[in-house]
Amino acid sequence: MNSFTIALRSIKQRMLSSTLTMISMALGVTLVVGVLAIFGIVQQSFNANATLGYNMVMGAKGGKLQLVLNSVYYLSEPIENIPYEYFLEFKPQDIREQEYSGSYSYKAVKHQQVARTTLLTSTFGVQSPLAAVAALASDTALQSQTDTLYPWKRSGKFAAFTDFAIPLCLGDYVGPYRVVGTTPDMFHLLRHGSTAEKTYEMQGNGRNIEQFSEDHGYFEAVIGSTVARDRNLSVGDTINPSHGSAEGDQHATKFTVVGILKPTGTPNDRAVFINMEGFYRMSDHAKPLENEDQFGTDQQADKIMDAHYVLPVEKREVTALLVRMDPLYSVGIENQVNEGNVAQAVFPIIEIRRLLDFFVSPVKTLLVVLTVLICFVSGVSILVSIYNSMNERRSEIAVLRALGASRRVVYFIVLMESMILSLMGGILGFISGHGLIAVCSGIIESHTGVQVGFFDLAPPMPLPIPILEAISSEFLIIPGLILLAILVGIIPASSAYKTDVSKSLGK
Repeated sequence: MNSFTIALRSIKQRMLSSTLTMISMALGVTLVVGVLAIFGIVQQSFNANATLGYNMVMGAKGGKLQLVLNSVYYLSEPIENIPYEYFLEFKPQDIREQEYSGSYSYKAVKHQQVARTTLLTSTFGVQSPLAAVAALASDTALQSQTDTLYPWKRSGKFAAFTDFAIPLCLGDYVGPYRVVGTTPDMFHLLRHGSTAEKTYEMQGNGRNIEQFSEDHGYFEAVIGSTVARDRNLSVGDTINPSHGSAEGDQHATKFTVVGILKPTGTPNDRAVFINMEGFYRMSDHAKPLENEDQFGTDQQADKIMDAHYVLPVEKREVTALLVRMDPLYSVGIENQVNEGNVAQAVFPIIEIRRLLDFFVSPVKTLLVVLTVLICFVSGVSILVSIYNSMNERRSEIAVLRALGASRRVVYFIVLMESMILSLMGGILGFISGHGLIAVCSGIIESHTGVQVGFFDLAPPMPLPIPILEAISSEFLIIPGLILLAILVGIIPASSAYKTDVSKSLGK
C-alpha cells in the first residue's frame, strides 16, 4: 500500500469534515476563477474593440476617454458636435464640391459670379473695346485667384493622408440602444475581429443601408444582433428613434430595417445604424441658423421626403469621425488637429490601455488579493481539520511506524493528505467557476459582446516573466494550491513526525 492510498483512506474515514474542507477550498477557487475571468472578459472586450479597422477618433474638444467610450463603445454621452466642414477636410476635391453644392456659401458665390459677369458685359457698350477686354481679363485673373480660397475648389487638407473617414451622428435611442447616424461606408470599409480582417455580414436576406433607396428614401436602418433579439425586430420592420435618451419623445420619422448584423462580438451588436441623411431630416437634428424659424425649411414635410433637396452644409454637424490613416502621418496629424480650436484627435487603443492600466488593473489586483486570502483561509481550515484529527490518529500512526514506516514516510503521508484535500477542492472550484461562466455566457455576451464558454481561460497576468506572459493566469492556481497545501500541512505533519510509538501503542 503506497502513501497516496493511505492518505486517501484517511480522508474517506473523515468524509464529512473532509468534504466540508474541500467545499471551503472550492468556493475560494471559484472566486479566483470568477475574478480572473471577469476581468479577462473586460480586458478582451476593450482591447478587441478599441480599433475596428481605424486608428484615430476625432470629435469635439473635451475628455479623450469620454470621446472614445462614446464613439467606439456607445457608452457615456456625446461631448459636443463638430462642423460638417471639418469632416470634409478629409475628402478629395470632387466630393467636397458635390457636398458644398447645396450650401448657402456656394449659392451666394455663384450668384455673385453671375451678377459680376452681367455687369462686365453691360460695360462693353459704354467703353472702348480695348478697355472692355482689359477689364474682363483683369476680372478673370482676380476671380481665378479668389477661387482658390473657396473650400470646394481644393482637396481637404487631410485628404492626402487619409484612407477613409466615417462620420458618426449620435444622440438618439431605440429603447436602451444607441442610434448611430452614419454612411454605408460603416459596413463597407470597417472590419472586425482580433486582427480587424473580418467583414460585416448580414443575417438572411438583409443588406447594408444605401445612400438613397427607391423604396425607403433616406430612411433605412441596420441593427445589431443583440438589438434584433432583444427588441424582436426583423428585416422589414420599422423603428422610431427616441430623442435624447431612452425615455425621450419618439420622432415621427420611421426608419425601415433593411439589415441585421450577424453577431460580431463588438459594440455594433448593441447599436442601431441609420442613414445619416435621414438622421439630419428628423426634427431638431439640423443645426438651427440665425434668423431662421424654429423648424427651418429643411424640416418641412415636402423637404424631408424630397430626394433632390440637399441639406446645406452649414446646417450639418457630426459627433465624431472614425479615421484610418498611415501611422507614418497619424502622429503629426494628431498634433495638428489638437493644436487647433475645433476638434481633438485620439488614438483609441492608447486611451483604453490607460483605462485598463490605471483603473481596471488595480481593481483586478485588489480583488485577486482578496480571493487569494479567501483561499488561504480555506487552507487554514485544512490545517485545522488535519491537526484536530491527529489525537485520534496517533495509534494509527504508531502502527504504521511499528510496521516499518519511517518518520519521513509518516510526514509525507500527512502532507499528501493536505495536498489531496487542496487539489480536489481546487478542481471542484475550477469546474464550478467555469460552469458558472458558461451558464452566464448569454448574459455576458449581450452586455459586453464577448463570447465565452466553459473552456475559455483568463488571459495571462501582466508580469515581466517570459513563461507567465504566455500562459493563462488560471494555470497558476494549481501550483499555488500545492504550495498552500504544503505550507498548511507542515504543522500537522510535524506533529505526526514527532509521535512517540511506545506511548501511542500503549494507549
